[in-house]
Amino acid sequence: MVGAWRTIALRLSYDGSRYHGWQEQRDDETVGGTLVEALRRVCGEVVHFTGCGRTDAGVHALRYCVSFETTGTIPAERLPYALNTLLPPDISVSAAIDAPRDFNAILSCKKKEYTYHIINSRIRDPFLAGRALFYPRELDFKAMKTAASHFVGTHDFAAVRSVGTQTKTTVRTVHWFETERSEKSVVMRICANGFLYNMARAMVGTLLYVSEGKLRADDIPALLEQRDRRQTGPTAPPQGLYLTRIWYNGAVGEMMS
Repeated sequence: MVGAWRTIALRLSYDGSRYHGWQEQRDDETVGGTLVEALRRVCGEVVHFTGCGRTDAGVHALRYCVSFETTGTIPAERLPYALNTLLPPDISVSAAIDAPRDFNAILSCKKKEYTYHIINSRIRDPFLAGRALFYPRELDFKAMKTAASHFVGTHDFAAVRSVGTQTKTTVRTVHWFETERSEKSVVMRICANGFLYNMARAMVGTLLYVSEGKLRADDIPALLEQRDRRQTGPTAPPQGLYLTRIWYNGAVGEMMS
């Protein structure tokens, strides 16, 4: 049945291990490409959707938001159940609501948080393969924590941006860069009003360079000013990275909390 145009917002999570990232591709299996086929079957029409951001191959999401327009009449609260019968086990839609007509999953987003997991142990954990970075060398956690603090604030982050998608400005505001250590793991949480291509992973790689003594923690402000990607650390592997939180106003924000 066809009705009036509606904007729907979905909350989903996924294990990105076997996908070539989020964005639809012609020849490779992606999270977005898998979801759009399920949406087409449920809504009975070709659906054009917007994701809250691009995640690369191997990157995961605990919370991810999608918005799309449809003339389908299926109640929003039934969409998770209908979609999950068609989606593979490593993608799950957990909530859906009718959003304001002008809602856009990426343009309406206020800030995002990415979390990076490192297994810092001499012995690998087979149950975390593909879900955390195995790093057996000793980490200088104090130096890493100091380096992370220098990324907080409003800066030009061109020095930790890989060449990829075009953007009008490389200035972003990092609200926090928290680092926590337990006996065998290190967890880093980075929240910003937006992320450049590979920015979170490049920041993690730079902290690993600091731990290895290849950079000093107090070098970070000067490196940001130089805007030279070649002077900072490598892009950390994707398997440790998760999109963990997304902020919106109104009912969509409540759904995503």
